[in-house]
Amino acid sequence: MSIDRPTRRDGRSGEIDPTHEAVRYMSGTETFTFSGRDGTAVTAYRWLPHDREEVRGIVQLTHGMGEHALRYVALAAALTGRGFAVYAQDHRGHGATAGGPEGYGVLGDDGWDQLVADIGVLSAQAREEQPGVPLVLLGHSMGSFAVQQYLVADAPPPDAVVLSGTAVLDLMEQGLDLSVPMDLSSFNAPFEQRTGYEWLSRDTAQVDAYVGDARCGFGIDLPGTRAMFERARPLADAGTLRRIPGGLPVHVVVGDEDPVNGGLALVRPLTERYAAAGMHDVTLRIWPGARHEVFNETNRDEIVAELLTWLDRVVPDTRSH
Repeated sequence: MSIDRPTRRDGRSGEIDPTHEAVRYMSGTETFTFSGRDGTAVTAYRWLPHDREEVRGIVQLTHGMGEHALRYVALAAALTGRGFAVYAQDHRGHGATAGGPEGYGVLGDDGWDQLVADIGVLSAQAREEQPGVPLVLLGHSMGSFAVQQYLVADAPPPDAVVLSGTAVLDLMEQGLDLSVPMDLSSFNAPFEQRTGYEWLSRDTAQVDAYVGDARCGFGIDLPGTRAMFERARPLADAGTLRRIPGGLPVHVVVGDEDPVNGGLALVRPLTERYAAAGMHDVTLRIWPGARHEVFNETNRDEIVAELLTWLDRVVPDTRSH
């Protein structure tokens, strides 16, 4: 989705802004690469519990469009503090995997399918490194669309799923013209126009960090956009969704002021479809006033605390203390 971007500040580089709030948490970040199914080198990150204590489970973060995995280090810190090993990759066309600004948003003809497959490749490595513990997939926005599609693929399922800033793409597609680049600037129409990205969060510091981050603020190319929507169409079919284990816990967390979910009209069908397909542990948490990036919202501490409570239920802490 190529985006008509609001004008940004001058003097940006390809590096992360050292004043970004997340930098405070980055000292424990381990960077590595893995080979995608097609041989592409994908940059990934690992965060482990403090003092290398026993791992209770894995949370694999799958980031959204026009951003990168290092925006999630604060969330990773909260998760490692509760005993989870956290893994995340910079998607193709994003972050370090893109290889530089000229690669931002470039997926190519097969890129979207490979991006979805990368989820399984990283999951396999995480399970190999942390054997015998549950794995939770947490996908945000575009990452949540990839996770939705991964769940019905011929791949080992996770043990639980979190979808944030999500929606059903087949209904969203009805109002789009996929023959031209998508213009996401309309998402900001209901909000103040200070930067053009107010739709992301009520927290102006978080919005400014996004605007000031050279690795943020772009869309994906037309081949990737079209593939993302095309692969989502079968997810409207209950027969397709029955490939997902009925007992898989799924937690959907969104803000009711997130324009991506169309006033909740594009997210309620998601949980309804899962229930109709026989999934019996699906929850929808709607945060009043919250916008697209719930984990960067003004009440993010409350939102993360509730996520941790949900994780305690679905991934009980059985470690010896």
